Amino acid sequence: MSDDTREFIETLRSTGDLLEIDEEVSWDMELGAISRLACEKDGPALWFKSIADYPEDVSVFVNPMATWRRVAAAFGVAPTSSVKEIYQEYERREGKLIPPVTVDQGPCKEVRWVGDTLDLFNLPAPMLHDGDGGRYIGTWDLAVSRDPNTGWVNWGMYRFMVYDSTHLTGFPRPTSHLGKVFQDHYVTKGKAMPLAIVIGADPLSHFAAAATYHLGGDEAALAGGLRGSPVELIRCETSDLLVPARAEIVIEGEVLPDRVALEGPYGEYPGYRTGEMGNGILFRATAFTHRRRPILTVDATGYKDDSSTITAMSGAVAIKRRLERHGVPVVDVYVPPEGAVHLAVIGVQFGGKEIARKILETLTSRRALLSKIFMVETDVDIFDIGKVLHAFSTKCHPAHGVHAVHYEGRANTLTPCYSQGERAAQKGATVLFDCTWPGEWSRQWEVPVKATFDSIFPESIRQKVLERWRGYGFNQ
Repeated sequence: MSDDTREFIETLRSTGDLLEIDEEVSWDMELGAISRLACEKDGPALWFKSIADYPEDVSVFVNPMATWRRVAAAFGVAPTSSVKEIYQEYERREGKLIPPVTVDQGPCKEVRWVGDTLDLFNLPAPMLHDGDGGRYIGTWDLAVSRDPNTGWVNWGMYRFMVYDSTHLTGFPRPTSHLGKVFQDHYVTKGKAMPLAIVIGADPLSHFAAAATYHLGGDEAALAGGLRGSPVELIRCETSDLLVPARAEIVIEGEVLPDRVALEGPYGEYPGYRTGEMGNGILFRATAFTHRRRPILTVDATGYKDDSSTITAMSGAVAIKRRLERHGVPVVDVYVPPEGAVHLAVIGVQFGGKEIARKILETLTSRRALLSKIFMVETDVDIFDIGKVLHAFSTKCHPAHGVHAVHYEGRANTLTPCYSQGERAAQKGATVLFDCTWPGEWSRQWEVPVKATFDSIFPESIRQKVLERWRGYGFNQ
């Protein structure tokens, strides 16, 4: 396990999943363009060592976990592990919580800026995409907040744009944990909400912050469970919030209850620049601490960014757990990177209209992040999108196999196909494609036999072919 960003960089260097760029690049879109193309080509993580207009002791590390090889490296398993194996490893660890420990000293306190010395422009926050509303400093971050009534501490990954030298503006969705706590417990009382924005913690702490986790859940303990050891936390300079002690950068401050500021637009994880500049929460920085030679961590969001691996995987496991609790005969769930966290493949023991209805009701009751679902049976490998597409094409009845539910007030406002009016009202729909055989069909007489190697040949022939495969001249 990597205890911090620097150890993770060394791990990626050893596995061949890191590209170090020594040539000077501009923070104004050049860095973002390089990073975006690398993501779309499934390239390595990037470490930019020289940023125009900034001293050489400040660098930028981009897209830490945007490929499955890098997710595997973060979990300490073989980079060649299959997606299914990585999912299974996450499932094995996510139920074994290990609480954090508090320490008095940590590298994140090596340099401290408070009061008039504080200037957020000292960090090379990039203009990631053409048309963005500004320079984004919070993309691969970890925002620490607390419910004042229960004491519950939430870690979340939220975007934050530099507004001026001491202010950030952000976009936590109203249905997010941070947005809900802020609206319910601070805005209504006219009180500022203490917040700490952590940049460059260890990779699995960021994973926990981005994970789909339940209200009241302890993401710090989740991170400990994923790491196999407790996360070390240290107290902030200007509040009593606790943050990872080995982080690269910590920006402390408060979200103002009676102020808003323009934020966005922004090229987000669905792969589109959705929405225009609008009112975001206004964060006033009160302190800024960092390690010597700080490394700014960035997720160059867009098609196939870090959310397509870590958010997708944690979301898939959360969906599976939720369906199990509601009696759905679920076997496995996969959220493929190409689906931009808008699409899930759900494997079930058996399907049918009632199962389809229960899945839709369960997954859209509080907030609906998914807009499309494929339901398949166990004869389809859900981690093989080619086989899922084959099942959709051949088993989903065009008139009877499509089920939809409509809702308002809980839709994903970043869904590109929604109109501006639908986004404002959080109005949307989720459709399920039933790619299972009707339950009333005879499995012996009515269900067609699949014309594949595993299905249409007797076991003796299959075994003979497999044993002699390389003898025929095949290499794999």
